[in-house]
Amino acid sequence: MTSHVVRQVGRRLRDTSGTSIVEAAIITPLLLLLTLSIVDFGALFYVYLALENGVSQATRFAVTGNLMDDPLNPGTNLSRDNSIKLAMRQATPTLTIPDSAFAFNHMAPGGSVWAGGSGGPNELAKVSVGYTWTFINPMLWPFFPGGQITLNVESAMKNEGAPPS
Repeated sequence: MTSHVVRQVGRRLRDTSGTSIVEAAIITPLLLLLTLSIVDFGALFYVYLALENGVSQATRFAVTGNLMDDPLNPGTNLSRDNSIKLAMRQATPTLTIPDSAFAFNHMAPGGSVWAGGSGGPNELAKVSVGYTWTFINPMLWPFFPGGQITLNVESAMKNEGAPPS
């Protein structure tokens, strides 16, 4: 009787039916994690590049000293800071950037310290934007505090001189 049991156990151990489903059950979650993580980091990379481009475009607009029309009140100009924010938002139409994400600083010629505000003619102007990105894949959340990462971008350029009168 025991030799019969030993033969049955041996036959079952050599039987490979069902191993494919076990392998799939182990590998599928890992492949999903890898695929979704690649998509998530690709989206993060896109957002970072969009912010870099947007802040560069906003700073290029800022140094001109021009003002934009208020989209809600045509014929009325926005303030300088709001014009710069609008330029940034127009350069990054796929992102929603709150007003609190913007910071404007300037430095006087020959200075060494940044001061608040967008500055005047011939001063260095710096536009900074802090944007919080939330990861879509919840399996990445434990690796980032709150499942989020803050992207900070900034660009500085010299304001143009006063327009000729």
